[in-house]
Amino acid sequence: LGLALYAGSLCVASSAAFLYRDYCIIGAGPSGLQAAYFLQRAGRDYIVFERSHAPGSFFALYPRHRKLISINKRYTGKSNSEFNLRHDWNSLLSHDHRLLFRRYSRDFFPDADAMVHYLEDFASLLKLRIQYNTAIVHVTLERDGQAWNGHYFLLIDQDRQNYKCSSLLVATGTWVPNVVNFPGSEYVEGYETVSINPEDFAGQTVLILGRGNSAFETAENILGVTNFIHMVSRSRVRLSWATHYVGDLRAINNGLLDTYQLKSLDGLLEGDLEDLAIIKDRKGKLHITLRFYLENRNTSAGIDSITLPQDELDNFATRAPYDRVIRCLGWKFDFSIYNRSLRMMPGKGNKKKYPQIKPNYESRGTRGLFVLGTASHSVDFRKSAGGFIHGFRYTTRAVHRLLENRHHGVPWPSTVYPITQLTNSIIKRVNEASGLYQMFSVLADIILLRENATAFEYLEEYPVGVLAELEMQTGRKAPNGLFVVIMEYGRNFSGADKDVFYYNRAVGEAQHAWQSNFLHPVIYYYKHLPTEREMRLRPPDWPLPRPDAVHHIVEDFLTDWTAPNAHILPLRRFLENCLSTDLRNFFAESCFLFTFTRQKLPPFCQQGYVRMQGLLGSEGLRRHAVEAGLLEDYILTDFSGDRPPDSHEGSQDQLLRDHAVPVRPLQHLVNAKDE
Repeated sequence: LGLALYAGSLCVASSAAFLYRDYCIIGAGPSGLQAAYFLQRAGRDYIVFERSHAPGSFFALYPRHRKLISINKRYTGKSNSEFNLRHDWNSLLSHDHRLLFRRYSRDFFPDADAMVHYLEDFASLLKLRIQYNTAIVHVTLERDGQAWNGHYFLLIDQDRQNYKCSSLLVATGTWVPNVVNFPGSEYVEGYETVSINPEDFAGQTVLILGRGNSAFETAENILGVTNFIHMVSRSRVRLSWATHYVGDLRAINNGLLDTYQLKSLDGLLEGDLEDLAIIKDRKGKLHITLRFYLENRNTSAGIDSITLPQDELDNFATRAPYDRVIRCLGWKFDFSIYNRSLRMMPGKGNKKKYPQIKPNYESRGTRGLFVLGTASHSVDFRKSAGGFIHGFRYTTRAVHRLLENRHHGVPWPSTVYPITQLTNSIIKRVNEASGLYQMFSVLADIILLRENATAFEYLEEYPVGVLAELEMQTGRKAPNGLFVVIMEYGRNFSGADKDVFYYNRAVGEAQHAWQSNFLHPVIYYYKHLPTEREMRLRPPDWPLPRPDAVHHIVEDFLTDWTAPNAHILPLRRFLENCLSTDLRNFFAESCFLFTFTRQKLPPFCQQGYVRMQGLLGSEGLRRHAVEAGLLEDYILTDFSGDRPPDSHEGSQDQLLRDHAVPVRPLQHLVNAKDE
């Protein structure tokens, strides 16, 4: 009995040692705070673990030179808050208008300290549940058939405290520096520790390893005080304005390109860093050589006994010795804390710095483990903005909606409209939606058609990579076909070697809309929801499978797709062709004539005129329609001088009097009266 009681007490103690939450979020950076906000608004049980004493600890150190490259456009000429988010790359999504980043900085490229302040306020003002000074050092699984996903996630912090949760959201970002090991790499200084005081580099010759924004940021800081700067990397420089990828080199940091191309001593080189070697001479100078020169040699024997490339090729590019070599190779995801049972595997090729995840941001190895923020960028790497705040604030919201449906039976938010509002709904979204605009080719609006195309259901910003799973992921049904509204660049417009400033680069005619180069809306029509197989076999670089019909809205210099002839009319005709219906709006008089001349009324007349809905006519409105050519010019034979012609009562009486109506065929009247 004593042994049984002792064993029971151990089980109770073991159970009590785990602090349980439905949702655990690792990391209180921007994506962790964004996820916490949505969970809190939904009333869910969650906790955020942050290893530092404050949120956004990454921005307390990086970028080292404190200038963010995310734009803070405070003025757009518009008051629409959703539209303005298209040009606000720093704000997180919330209901609190105080938490817009433009209130924290007036700079177009803000200081990183403003971001730290912003994230602190976001966490405190919204009262997010964050446990600071808690570093999660190990994550493993506990199998349990009663758990949401068939297992629980067990977390251990630096103090050996245990936590248990049903769903794990990883928002740690990529913070482990990329390091390349080669002979002499011990002489290399890291971006994370190198001095940011330009005077420390005065009169020195510097070699920078890397060619991303951190490398050019470092070069920009010391450009005016060094003898010269060389930059070497495996790949050629990629300019963001050519690739349309915000993670490539931004103009704010590219001063070195000027000094290189204008022959002011600085230069760029291409080469595999793993093939390099660094030799330090007696004066402390660093010489660049190639690894194969050091094979079977003792590097400690001295530089005089080692063959250098310039000994064989006297104009070798890096023959001049350097005072300093700086590593600026970016960061990668920290896989070290995850037990093998979670099967958190790195991606392949240029995505190896990210964990492998599905298009719905769930780990490929473990159900219920979602990766958010910068670490989830493998889904749209080098394509869209998913690795940056102005992109992952929307993908984080999408993940939250998927979780709400999976675990709590809350379907994806949607709105049902009559079919007559289809054109207007699409035009409204493509002109103001920020999620579609920033996460182009990744997030899309889904329009689910009701039976007989009398109405439609509108879902916003759904991940197109899991379109085949839409019914399961959203709790919405799609038995009658669907439209997918997405934003795209031209197929052959973006690329490191592309000239994006060539003459006639823009398309202005609606009939050539499919050749649009700049970001523009594209509408795909499917009679049936695409299958998993169709998604796998879609054409290369297509975000979606081949549709039954597709329509490009021609690109617009002002990104304002409201031109009646260039934008709206072609879209409406495309929708009408897909649905075999008439989506025009009509005056009541036209609907009245249709009831006598057609077997089937247009939807606008069915849902408006027949149900006694619509605008009340007046003489002023009638005259305006006549002048616009939308109505026949009826000649009124009698007006009471005591009553103004545009009064409602007068116009009603006058329409009932005998008018001098020109005798014309009814069909001609019908054709003349559609709006």
